Amino acid sequence: MAYEPYFTEEHELLRKTIRNFVDKEVKPFVEEWESAGEFPIEILKRMGDLGFLGLRYSEEVGGQGGDYFTSIVFAEELAKCGCGGFPMAIAVQTDMATPPIAQFGSADQKERFLKPAIKGDKLAAIGITEPNHGSDVASIETRARKEGNEWIINGSKMFITNGTRADFITLVTRTSDEPGYKGISLFLVDLDSPGVSVSKKLDKVGMRSSDTAELIFDNVRVPDANLLGEEGKGFSYIMWELQGERMISAAGSIGMAEYAYNLAYQYAKTRRQFKQPIANFQVIAHLLVEMKTEIEICKELTYATAYRFANGEVPSKEISMSKLAAAQMAHWVADRALQIFGGNGYMSEYPIQRIWRDTRLHRIGAGADEIMKEIISKQIGL
Repeated sequence: MAYEPYFTEEHELLRKTIRNFVDKEVKPFVEEWESAGEFPIEILKRMGDLGFLGLRYSEEVGGQGGDYFTSIVFAEELAKCGCGGFPMAIAVQTDMATPPIAQFGSADQKERFLKPAIKGDKLAAIGITEPNHGSDVASIETRARKEGNEWIINGSKMFITNGTRADFITLVTRTSDEPGYKGISLFLVDLDSPGVSVSKKLDKVGMRSSDTAELIFDNVRVPDANLLGEEGKGFSYIMWELQGERMISAAGSIGMAEYAYNLAYQYAKTRRQFKQPIANFQVIAHLLVEMKTEIEICKELTYATAYRFANGEVPSKEISMSKLAAAQMAHWVADRALQIFGGNGYMSEYPIQRIWRDTRLHRIGAGADEIMKEIISKQIGL
Protein backbone atom coordinates (compact mmCIF):
# COMPACT_ATOMS: atom_id res chain seq x y z
CA MET A 1 0.00 0.00 0.00
CA ALA A 2 1.08 3.58 -0.63
CA TYR A 3 1.09 5.85 2.39
CA GLU A 4 1.19 9.33 0.92
CA PRO A 5 1.95 12.01 2.01
CA TYR A 6 3.83 10.36 4.84
CA PHE A 7 6.62 8.49 3.06
CA THR A 8 8.79 9.64 0.18
CA GLU A 9 11.13 7.74 -2.11
CA GLU A 10 13.96 8.64 0.28
CA HIS A 11 12.06 7.03 3.15
CA GLU A 12 11.62 3.85 1.15
CA LEU A 13 15.32 3.75 0.28
CA LEU A 14 16.08 4.13 3.97
CA ARG A 15 13.62 1.33 4.73
CA LYS A 16 15.47 -0.99 2.34
CA THR A 17 18.82 -0.08 3.88
CA ILE A 18 17.58 -0.79 7.41
CA ARG A 19 15.89 -4.01 6.31
CA ASN A 20 19.12 -5.20 4.70
CA PHE A 21 21.04 -4.41 7.90
CA VAL A 22 18.47 -6.26 10.01
CA ASP A 23 18.46 -9.30 7.73
CA LYS A 24 22.25 -9.60 7.65
CA GLU A 25 23.47 -8.28 11.00
CA VAL A 26 20.64 -8.80 13.49
CA LYS A 27 18.31 -11.68 12.59
CA PRO A 28 21.05 -14.34 12.37
CA PHE A 29 22.14 -13.56 15.93
CA VAL A 30 18.84 -13.08 17.75
CA GLU A 31 18.85 -16.53 19.35
CA GLU A 32 22.38 -15.96 20.63
CA TRP A 33 21.50 -12.55 22.08
CA GLU A 34 18.34 -13.88 23.69
CA SER A 35 20.30 -16.64 25.41
CA ALA A 36 22.98 -14.20 26.55
CA GLY A 37 20.42 -11.74 27.90
CA GLU A 38 22.04 -8.88 26.03
CA PHE A 39 23.25 -7.83 22.59
CA PRO A 40 26.96 -7.21 21.86
CA ILE A 41 27.87 -3.61 22.49
CA GLU A 42 29.85 -3.56 19.24
CA ILE A 43 26.65 -3.42 17.20
CA LEU A 44 25.86 -0.05 18.76
CA LYS A 45 29.01 1.38 17.20
CA ARG A 46 28.14 -0.29 13.91
CA MET A 47 24.73 1.40 13.91
CA GLY A 48 26.35 4.71 14.76
CA ASP A 49 28.70 4.35 11.81
CA LEU A 50 25.71 3.67 9.54
CA GLY A 51 23.98 6.82 10.80
CA PHE A 52 21.03 4.94 12.31
CA LEU A 53 21.37 6.44 15.80
CA GLY A 54 20.88 10.04 14.70
CA LEU A 55 18.51 9.87 11.76
CA ARG A 56 16.47 12.94 12.70
CA TYR A 57 19.08 14.82 14.70
CA SER A 58 20.76 17.80 13.08
CA GLU A 59 24.03 17.47 11.24
CA GLU A 60 25.44 19.98 13.73
CA VAL A 61 25.40 17.30 16.44
CA GLY A 62 26.41 14.46 14.13
CA GLY A 63 22.97 13.39 12.97
CA GLN A 64 21.57 12.81 9.50
CA GLY A 65 19.17 15.77 9.51
CA GLY A 66 16.19 13.63 8.51
CA ASP A 67 12.53 14.28 9.22
CA TYR A 68 10.40 12.59 11.87
CA PHE A 69 9.29 9.81 9.54
CA THR A 70 12.86 8.54 9.29
CA SER A 71 12.45 7.55 12.95
CA ILE A 72 9.10 5.91 12.21
CA VAL A 73 10.68 3.87 9.40
CA PHE A 74 13.60 2.90 11.65
CA ALA A 75 11.33 1.79 14.50
CA GLU A 76 9.13 -0.29 12.21
CA GLU A 77 11.94 -2.06 10.41
CA LEU A 78 14.11 -2.73 13.45
CA ALA A 79 11.06 -4.26 15.15
CA LYS A 80 10.94 -6.91 12.41
CA CYS A 81 14.24 -8.42 13.56
CA GLY A 82 12.57 -11.31 15.37
CA CYS A 83 12.76 -10.06 18.94
CA GLY A 84 11.63 -7.07 20.97
CA GLY A 85 14.50 -6.56 23.37
CA PHE A 86 17.13 -5.28 20.97
CA PRO A 87 14.82 -2.75 19.25
CA MET A 88 13.67 -1.55 22.67
CA ALA A 89 17.25 -0.97 23.82
CA ILE A 90 18.04 1.00 20.67
CA ALA A 91 14.82 3.02 21.01
CA VAL A 92 15.97 4.07 24.47
CA GLN A 93 19.14 5.36 22.81
CA THR A 94 17.47 7.18 19.91
CA ASP A 95 14.02 8.22 21.11
CA MET A 96 13.93 8.32 24.91
CA ALA A 97 17.20 9.26 26.61
CA THR A 98 18.59 11.62 23.95
CA PRO A 99 15.65 13.75 22.67
CA PRO A 100 15.59 15.85 25.88
CA ILE A 101 19.31 16.56 25.41
CA ALA A 102 18.76 17.68 21.84
CA GLN A 103 15.76 19.81 22.82
CA PHE A 104 16.77 21.28 26.18
CA GLY A 105 20.49 20.58 26.59
CA SER A 106 23.38 23.02 26.56
CA ALA A 107 26.07 23.00 23.89
CA ASP A 108 28.40 21.37 26.41
CA GLN A 109 25.87 18.63 27.22
CA LYS A 110 25.33 17.92 23.54
CA GLU A 111 29.08 17.61 23.09
CA ARG A 112 29.55 15.29 26.07
CA PHE A 113 26.43 13.15 25.81
CA LEU A 114 24.41 13.57 22.60
CA LYS A 115 27.21 13.40 20.04
CA PRO A 116 28.79 10.24 21.52
CA ALA A 117 25.34 8.61 21.71
CA ILE A 118 24.70 9.37 18.04
CA LYS A 119 28.11 7.94 17.12
CA GLY A 120 27.45 4.80 19.14
CA ASP A 121 30.36 5.55 21.45
CA LYS A 122 28.10 5.83 24.50
CA LEU A 123 25.11 3.70 25.49
CA ALA A 124 22.24 5.66 27.04
CA ALA A 125 19.51 4.86 29.55
CA ILE A 126 16.55 6.79 30.90
CA GLY A 127 15.48 6.71 34.54
CA ILE A 128 11.87 7.50 35.37
CA THR A 129 10.25 4.51 37.11
CA GLU A 130 11.06 3.72 40.74
CA PRO A 131 10.30 0.68 42.91
CA ASN A 132 7.31 2.49 44.45
CA HIS A 133 6.34 4.80 41.59
CA GLY A 134 5.54 3.77 38.03
CA SER A 135 2.79 5.64 36.24
CA ASP A 136 2.67 8.32 38.97
CA VAL A 137 5.77 10.21 37.82
CA ALA A 138 4.93 13.27 39.91
CA SER A 139 5.44 11.24 43.10
CA ILE A 140 9.01 10.08 42.48
CA GLU A 141 11.30 10.02 45.51
CA THR A 142 14.81 10.05 44.02
CA ARG A 143 16.22 13.35 45.24
CA ALA A 144 19.00 15.71 44.20
CA ARG A 145 20.27 18.16 46.84
CA LYS A 146 22.39 21.18 45.88
CA GLU A 147 25.78 21.55 47.56
CA GLY A 148 28.00 24.26 46.12
CA ASN A 149 28.53 23.60 42.43
CA GLU A 150 27.34 20.02 42.72
CA TRP A 151 24.16 18.05 43.25
CA ILE A 152 24.07 14.99 45.51
CA ILE A 153 21.63 12.35 44.29
CA ASN A 154 20.05 9.60 46.39
CA GLY A 155 17.39 7.11 45.39
CA SER A 156 16.72 4.20 43.08
CA LYS A 157 15.29 3.55 39.64
CA MET A 158 13.57 0.38 38.45
CA PHE A 159 13.17 -1.38 35.09
CA ILE A 160 16.08 0.49 33.51
CA THR A 161 16.73 -0.77 29.98
CA ASN A 162 20.49 -0.85 29.27
CA GLY A 163 20.93 -0.37 33.01
CA THR A 164 23.80 -2.80 33.56
CA ARG A 165 25.93 -1.38 30.73
CA ALA A 166 24.86 2.19 29.97
CA ASP A 167 27.44 4.95 30.06
CA PHE A 168 24.99 7.61 31.17
CA ILE A 169 21.38 8.03 32.20
CA THR A 170 18.86 10.82 31.69
CA LEU A 171 17.57 10.86 35.25
CA VAL A 172 14.31 12.22 36.62
CA THR A 173 14.79 13.52 40.18
CA ARG A 174 13.17 15.70 42.81
CA THR A 175 15.11 18.90 43.54
CA SER A 176 12.80 20.68 45.98
CA ASP A 177 10.14 20.02 48.58
CA GLU A 178 7.42 21.42 46.36
CA PRO A 179 4.65 18.84 46.00
CA GLY A 180 3.92 16.89 42.83
CA TYR A 181 5.39 17.89 39.51
CA LYS A 182 6.68 21.32 40.57
CA GLY A 183 9.92 20.15 42.16
CA ILE A 184 11.15 17.76 39.46
CA SER A 185 14.34 18.23 37.41
CA LEU A 186 16.40 16.21 34.93
CA PHE A 187 20.08 15.35 35.24
CA LEU A 188 22.60 13.66 32.98
CA VAL A 189 24.48 11.22 35.18
CA ASP A 190 27.61 9.29 34.21
CA LEU A 191 26.96 5.77 35.42
CA ASP A 192 30.59 5.17 36.34
CA SER A 193 30.25 7.87 39.01
CA PRO A 194 31.04 6.81 42.60
CA GLY A 195 27.85 5.80 44.39
CA VAL A 196 26.05 4.36 41.35
CA SER A 197 25.45 0.63 41.54
CA VAL A 198 23.36 -2.06 39.90
CA SER A 199 21.18 -3.53 42.63
CA LYS A 200 20.21 -6.43 40.39
CA LYS A 201 19.84 -7.45 36.79
CA LEU A 202 16.17 -8.24 36.30
CA ASP A 203 14.92 -11.54 34.88
CA LYS A 204 12.14 -10.70 32.42
CA VAL A 205 9.45 -12.82 30.79
CA GLY A 206 10.31 -11.32 27.41
CA MET A 207 12.53 -8.70 25.79
CA ARG A 208 15.41 -10.91 26.82
CA SER A 209 17.97 -9.64 24.30
CA SER A 210 18.27 -6.40 26.29
CA ASP A 211 19.45 -6.03 29.86
CA THR A 212 17.18 -4.43 32.46
CA ALA A 213 18.24 -3.41 35.95
CA GLU A 214 17.43 -1.68 39.20
CA LEU A 215 19.91 1.14 39.82
CA ILE A 216 20.89 2.61 43.18
CA PHE A 217 22.16 6.18 43.63
CA ASP A 218 23.96 6.60 46.95
CA ASN A 219 25.31 10.12 47.48
CA VAL A 220 26.18 10.43 43.81
CA ARG A 221 27.84 13.77 43.09
CA VAL A 222 26.87 15.39 39.81
CA PRO A 223 28.23 18.75 38.59
CA ASP A 224 25.80 21.62 38.15
CA ALA A 225 26.71 21.52 34.45
CA ASN A 226 24.78 18.23 34.21
CA LEU A 227 21.43 19.75 35.17
CA LEU A 228 19.41 19.33 31.96
CA GLY A 229 17.47 22.46 31.12
CA GLU A 230 16.01 24.54 33.93
CA GLU A 231 15.64 23.42 37.52
CA GLY A 232 12.04 22.53 38.32
CA LYS A 233 11.04 22.03 34.66
CA GLY A 234 11.79 18.32 34.57
CA PHE A 235 8.20 17.13 34.68
CA SER A 236 7.22 19.13 31.61
CA TYR A 237 10.38 17.96 29.85
CA ILE A 238 9.66 14.30 30.53
CA MET A 239 6.00 14.65 29.55
CA TRP A 240 7.23 16.11 26.26
CA GLU A 241 9.65 13.21 25.86
CA LEU A 242 6.90 10.67 26.48
CA GLN A 243 4.87 11.96 23.53
CA GLY A 244 7.65 11.08 21.11
CA GLU A 245 8.37 7.84 22.95
CA ARG A 246 4.75 6.77 22.55
CA MET A 247 4.78 7.53 18.83
CA ILE A 248 7.87 5.36 18.40
CA SER A 249 6.30 2.67 20.57
CA ALA A 250 3.29 2.61 18.25
CA ALA A 251 5.56 2.27 15.21
CA GLY A 252 7.48 -0.54 16.89
CA SER A 253 4.23 -2.33 17.74
CA ILE A 254 3.23 -2.13 14.09
CA GLY A 255 6.58 -3.58 13.00
CA MET A 256 6.33 -6.49 15.42
CA ALA A 257 2.73 -7.15 14.38
CA GLU A 258 3.75 -7.25 10.72
CA TYR A 259 6.53 -9.69 11.56
CA ALA A 260 4.08 -11.95 13.44
CA TYR A 261 1.53 -11.73 10.63
CA ASN A 262 4.13 -12.68 8.01
CA LEU A 263 5.22 -15.68 10.06
CA ALA A 264 1.62 -16.84 10.37
CA TYR A 265 0.86 -16.20 6.71
CA GLN A 266 3.81 -18.25 5.48
CA TYR A 267 3.10 -21.04 7.95
CA ALA A 268 -0.56 -21.20 6.93
CA LYS A 269 0.42 -21.46 3.27
CA THR A 270 2.83 -24.35 3.86
CA ARG A 271 1.40 -26.27 6.82
CA ARG A 272 -0.83 -29.07 5.53
CA GLN A 273 -3.71 -30.70 7.36
CA PHE A 274 -6.49 -32.80 5.86
CA LYS A 275 -4.47 -32.97 2.61
CA GLN A 276 -4.35 -29.22 2.01
CA PRO A 277 -2.67 -26.04 3.30
CA ILE A 278 -4.44 -24.74 6.39
CA ALA A 279 -4.73 -21.35 4.67
CA ASN A 280 -7.42 -22.97 2.51
CA PHE A 281 -9.69 -23.25 5.53
CA GLN A 282 -11.99 -20.28 5.86
CA VAL A 283 -11.42 -19.95 9.60
CA ILE A 284 -7.66 -19.49 9.07
CA ALA A 285 -8.04 -17.26 6.01
CA HIS A 286 -10.49 -15.00 7.80
CA LEU A 287 -8.26 -14.82 10.85
CA LEU A 288 -5.37 -13.66 8.67
CA VAL A 289 -7.68 -11.11 7.05
CA GLU A 290 -8.63 -9.74 10.46
CA MET A 291 -4.98 -9.55 11.50
CA LYS A 292 -4.00 -7.68 8.35
CA THR A 293 -6.95 -5.31 8.71
CA GLU A 294 -6.08 -4.40 12.29
CA ILE A 295 -2.48 -3.71 11.29
CA GLU A 296 -3.57 -1.37 8.49
CA ILE A 297 -6.01 0.48 10.76
CA CYS A 298 -3.25 1.15 13.28
CA LYS A 299 -0.87 2.25 10.54
CA GLU A 300 -3.28 4.89 9.30
CA LEU A 301 -3.92 6.27 12.79
CA THR A 302 -0.23 6.23 13.72
CA TYR A 303 0.97 7.81 10.49
CA ALA A 304 -1.66 10.54 10.55
CA THR A 305 -0.77 11.37 14.16
CA ALA A 306 2.97 11.26 13.47
CA TYR A 307 2.43 13.67 10.57
CA ARG A 308 0.81 16.17 12.92
CA PHE A 309 3.53 15.65 15.52
CA ALA A 310 6.23 16.15 12.89
CA ASN A 311 4.63 19.42 11.85
CA GLY A 312 4.65 21.07 15.25
CA GLU A 313 1.49 19.82 16.92
CA VAL A 314 1.46 17.75 20.10
CA PRO A 315 -1.87 15.90 19.71
CA SER A 316 -1.60 13.99 22.99
CA LYS A 317 -5.06 12.46 22.65
CA GLU A 318 -4.28 10.95 19.25
CA ILE A 319 -0.76 9.99 20.35
CA SER A 320 -2.26 8.10 23.29
CA MET A 321 -4.82 6.51 20.97
CA SER A 322 -2.08 5.43 18.55
CA LYS A 323 0.04 3.93 21.30
CA LEU A 324 -2.92 2.18 22.94
CA ALA A 325 -4.37 0.78 19.72
CA ALA A 326 -1.05 -0.38 18.29
CA ALA A 327 0.09 -2.03 21.53
CA GLN A 328 -3.16 -3.93 21.95
CA MET A 329 -3.22 -4.84 18.26
CA ALA A 330 0.37 -6.14 18.26
CA HIS A 331 -0.23 -8.57 21.10
CA TRP A 332 -3.61 -9.57 19.64
CA VAL A 333 -1.96 -10.31 16.28
CA ALA A 334 0.89 -12.23 17.94
CA ASP A 335 -1.60 -14.28 19.93
CA ARG A 336 -3.61 -15.16 16.80
CA ALA A 337 -0.39 -15.96 14.95
CA LEU A 338 0.64 -18.34 17.71
CA GLN A 339 -2.80 -19.98 17.49
CA ILE A 340 -2.31 -20.55 13.76
CA PHE A 341 0.97 -22.31 14.55
CA GLY A 342 -0.87 -24.58 16.99
CA GLY A 343 1.36 -26.67 19.24
CA ASN A 344 4.44 -25.64 17.28
CA GLY A 345 3.80 -22.03 18.23
CA TYR A 346 4.29 -22.88 21.89
CA MET A 347 7.71 -24.43 21.25
CA SER A 348 10.81 -22.35 21.89
CA GLU A 349 12.37 -23.12 18.50
CA TYR A 350 9.58 -21.22 16.75
CA PRO A 351 10.09 -17.43 16.92
CA ILE A 352 6.39 -16.63 17.20
CA GLN A 353 6.45 -17.53 20.91
CA ARG A 354 9.05 -14.81 21.48
CA ILE A 355 7.01 -12.19 19.64
CA TRP A 356 3.99 -13.25 21.72
CA ARG A 357 5.99 -12.67 24.92
CA ASP A 358 7.71 -9.50 23.79
CA THR A 359 4.64 -7.68 22.47
CA ARG A 360 3.00 -8.03 25.87
CA LEU A 361 5.30 -5.38 27.31
CA HIS A 362 4.06 -2.81 24.78
CA ARG A 363 0.82 -2.63 26.76
CA ILE A 364 2.77 -1.65 29.90
CA GLY A 365 5.88 0.32 28.92
CA ALA A 366 5.85 3.99 27.81
CA GLY A 367 2.48 4.38 29.50
CA ALA A 368 0.23 1.45 30.36
CA ASP A 369 -3.05 0.89 28.54
CA GLU A 370 -4.90 2.22 31.54
CA ILE A 371 -2.92 5.47 31.59
CA MET A 372 -3.50 5.97 27.86
CA LYS A 373 -7.23 5.50 28.43
CA GLU A 374 -7.17 7.96 31.32
CA ILE A 375 -5.46 10.60 29.15
CA ILE A 376 -7.96 10.04 26.35
CA SER A 377 -10.98 10.06 28.65
CA LYS A 378 -10.05 13.46 30.08
CA GLN A 379 -9.65 14.91 26.60
CA ILE A 380 -13.05 13.73 25.44
CA GLY A 381 -14.77 15.22 28.47
CA LEU A 382 -15.22 12.16 30.68
